[in-house]
Parts: sequence; C-alpha cells; structure tokens
Amino acid sequence: MLARREHSGQELQAKLCAKGYPEGVAGEVVAALVREGLASDARFAEALSSVRRVRGYGPLRIRHELEQRGVSGELIDRWLDMSGADWIEQVRRVREKKFGQQKPKDFAERARQMRFLQQRGYTHDQITQALTTDDLD
Repeated sequence: MLARREHSGQELQAKLCAKGYPEGVAGEVVAALVREGLASDARFAEALSSVRRVRGYGPLRIRHELEQRGVSGELIDRWLDMSGADWIEQVRRVREKKFGQQKPKDFAERARQMRFLQQRGYTHDQITQALTTDDLD
C-alpha cells in the first residue's frame, strides 16, 4: 500500500481491517511502520496538501479531507497556513481558469462564481478579495 502513495495511520489500519486482519494486529502493524519511519502522518499531510493545492482546492477543503483521514489538528496547522497571502493569488488563478479574466458583471454571476469557489474550499474572505481586488498591471 505504501509503494503507491503516503497513507495516514488511520487509513492504513482501516485498509488492513478491510482485508480481514484483526483490528489489534492491524494496529500493531501500523505502529511498527510508524516506528520504522515507513508511515508518517506528517508526510501524508504534506503530500496530500501539496497535491490538492496544485489541483486548485482551498484550505477549508484540504483541512476537512485531512481531518477525515485521521490527521491530528496540530499536523494540519503545521502544513496548512489558512491565512497565507498565496491563497488569495491561488483563488484568483482558479477563478480565472474557470471563468476567464473578466470580473462578474452582475450579482447572479458573482454569486455563481462565489458558490464555485466555496465548493473548492476557499474562505469567504479569500473569495471576496479575489472578486473585488482589481489588478494594477
């Protein structure tokens, strides 16, 4: 399982249990993998957040996905800076890729773009800044 991608400890244990191993044995195996450095929630959090970010997902969605996969809040905070200025630049790129260079012309179009960006996992402040700030180039 670890040959293809990083997994969280919770994911590994669930997959081993699904293959028929008793929960106690699966927990011992996962603990041994963590001790040997073959499995790491920190590496998993870094890898998943990088991949999702490249695909255009926002910090709220990435945080939720990491929480669903059993990563601790402390590790999530370490790898995911929710207030970074680079998120605003990214939300602009995602919006422009989907809707083009022009800003929304009316309220309905603005609401449609905001809904799309919210589904991608961006915060309200990030979306608002991306839609209201005009580029000065």
